Amino acid sequence: MPPQQHLPAATLWMAGAITSFSAMAVSGRMVSGVHDTFEIMAWRSLVGLAVVGLWAMAAGRMAEIRTDHFGRHLVRNLCHFTGQNLWFWALGLIPLAQVIALEFTSPIWVILLSPLLLGERITRMRALSTVVGFTGILVVARPDFAQMDVGVLAAAGSAIFFAGSIILTKRLTRHESIVSIMFWLTLIQAVLGIACTLADGETTWPTLTSGFWLVMIGLSGLAAHLCLTQALSLATAGFVVTVDFLRLPVFAILGMILFAEPLDAMVILGGGVILLANWISIRAAAGAPQPQRAK
Repeated sequence: MPPQQHLPAATLWMAGAITSFSAMAVSGRMVSGVHDTFEIMAWRSLVGLAVVGLWAMAAGRMAEIRTDHFGRHLVRNLCHFTGQNLWFWALGLIPLAQVIALEFTSPIWVILLSPLLLGERITRMRALSTVVGFTGILVVARPDFAQMDVGVLAAAGSAIFFAGSIILTKRLTRHESIVSIMFWLTLIQAVLGIACTLADGETTWPTLTSGFWLVMIGLSGLAAHLCLTQALSLATAGFVVTVDFLRLPVFAILGMILFAEPLDAMVILGGGVILLANWISIRAAAGAPQPQRAK
């Protein structure tokens, strides 16, 4: 457990992350009827690329951007690009709270994919967290198997692809700096977004209003990940995940106030079950024996 005096600072960083994620979700909903997800991703990534490039140059860290592992960057960003497109698509189809509750299932999918991509073993506690997590998914989604909700499927799909992105990012951090990872993230996804925008044959250029929301998506997305990273450096993952859960009621309230969405108690309950599943997984990871370093 990190020193107690770090927890207030971590909480403040998480407040920034929740605010930023909320701004990105609201901005995404605002432009969902104007721009398709490919256009949103293209403009978001271009804004992010400009910010990351200026930051790397100002900090004198451009030399850290390498092509040694470009193939891994490409696969990782194909996963993230797909997941982010599904996430923005879901924003326009189902309530904000339902989107974020299903997004919280990413750690569960990480558990299931880790044996395939990282060679990690699924322990009994991690298996338990998976079962609990899927119970939460059923409470949130309440699937009608006769007619599945496309928005729910999109949100659930985004969580799966985000999980793949998380695992591939973990592999990249063994060899690459955060500057290199963020640079290739924004550049590759900008190229993918532009290519898909041109390929679908329909391009809507930003207006003054939609341009504002697109810039907000780019800036708030970067700010959210920066705040989340800083919080994780000051507190345990368990503490950060618990505070991050406040995104669910915040999104529910924003949806109710801004978009007249009903406040669904079952979504909050299901999100709480998913939080419990994530907490079990984190506790299991914390109690696992660490590999011995060679002396």
